[in-house]
Amino acid sequence: MTRVFPEGFVWGSATASYQIEGAATEDGRGPSIWDTYSHTPGRTLNGDTGDVAADHYHRWAEDLGHIAELGLSAYRFSISWPRVQPGGSGAFNRAGLDFYSRLVDGLLERGVRPVATMYHWDLPQELEDAGGWPARDTALRFQEYAAGIVAALGDRVHTWTTFNEPWCSAYLGYGSGVHAPGRTEPAGALAAVHHLNLAHGLAGRVVRELAPAAELSVTLNLHVVRPASGSAADADAVRRIDALANRAFLGPLLDGAYPADLLADTAKVTDWSFVRDGDERTIAVPLDVLGVNYYSTTLVRAWDGVSARSDNDGHGSSAHTPWVGADDVDFLPQPGPYTAMGWNIEPAGLTELLLRLHREHPGLPLMITENGAAFDDVVTPDGRVHDDRRLDYLYRHIDAVGTAMDAGADVRGYFVWSLLDNFEWAWGYDRRFGIIRVDYDTQERIWKDSAHWYRALTATGRLEPPAGD
Repeated sequence: MTRVFPEGFVWGSATASYQIEGAATEDGRGPSIWDTYSHTPGRTLNGDTGDVAADHYHRWAEDLGHIAELGLSAYRFSISWPRVQPGGSGAFNRAGLDFYSRLVDGLLERGVRPVATMYHWDLPQELEDAGGWPARDTALRFQEYAAGIVAALGDRVHTWTTFNEPWCSAYLGYGSGVHAPGRTEPAGALAAVHHLNLAHGLAGRVVRELAPAAELSVTLNLHVVRPASGSAADADAVRRIDALANRAFLGPLLDGAYPADLLADTAKVTDWSFVRDGDERTIAVPLDVLGVNYYSTTLVRAWDGVSARSDNDGHGSSAHTPWVGADDVDFLPQPGPYTAMGWNIEPAGLTELLLRLHREHPGLPLMITENGAAFDDVVTPDGRVHDDRRLDYLYRHIDAVGTAMDAGADVRGYFVWSLLDNFEWAWGYDRRFGIIRVDYDTQERIWKDSAHWYRALTATGRLEPPAGD
């Protein structure tokens, strides 16, 4: 079946600075928490680091050529805070700002909308040494950083996205420790949630003041949480996880308040005294669009207190849980098929999520800012990458977006993750998400079949099943 998307629907792709740029010590860039984390033995698969990554810092013009040839109407990239302000405070680095200025100008010259994410996890190490996201001062430093980059890039950026997946920064960085900086402090994780939210509000108001013509966004990895049974106990497990995963952000960002049940559930962990009068009003800066990242679903049940705990939440293995205050919830394995990340493939979950947002926040435009899959790609003797499973994944999830739109959801666009194979955080270079393959030895770029298919989609807006589907 062919589905036709409306004229003006945004077709894009996304990347993140530490995952692709490399040039980790060049032109005045300072160290980030991911530099420190990846250089710590045992933290990443094979000891991989982002020192070189996809070498985008030197190959950006080549990569813009691929973006143009793909026919993308927008490109979502992130700005490396330590590249433009090495210590996270004080003077800005002109070489770093110039790099992003060239990138933005290059996109505009090719007719591509620049969508700039201010923060995709690479906190300057100096700020982590001073306390990191659990410290309120980090939010204030972020406000200054936002003012510097918005002033430098001005209204040339079409959309300013304050944060990518603050859930990961808070809970994986400070709860389970499977992401940088690798801390395992439950109360600190919740403080980080608030200060990330506060930083969003502060930076969002900077955008409104300095670049009023630009659109303002934030990107959340919202969880689709389902109960293992129809029991009241399992329904309450869903409620608890939904509060931590989704409403801890949606509440203050969109409604101007943290949900009361979240505060009650976590009262034994923290008293939330880090939330000061006026913070929630500051956080709730009006958005032009909400970015939605989606990959898989989550299945939970109430733990019986006797059987072995199940922690199949898809967020890495650790002796410490990211689910602060929810020690009585089990995360169950789900039926396949799975991606190379071990995540279940469930396109209907994306429709479900979009319709929930449409129902609970009517009138709020939505954008799929990340969706994609890692598979074990193979280069054939003819130099091609026949990534049939990724093709099928993309087709079914984009169709799921269309189904949500048919039911009334105001979805404005779709960004495939990712443009390039890249440094996949703790998984190093073992997991490949790109629609363009990167040979990490030579840095050669090879279009996978999914890239050719996506180019046809961006050209026509017609969603055609992959051959053989």
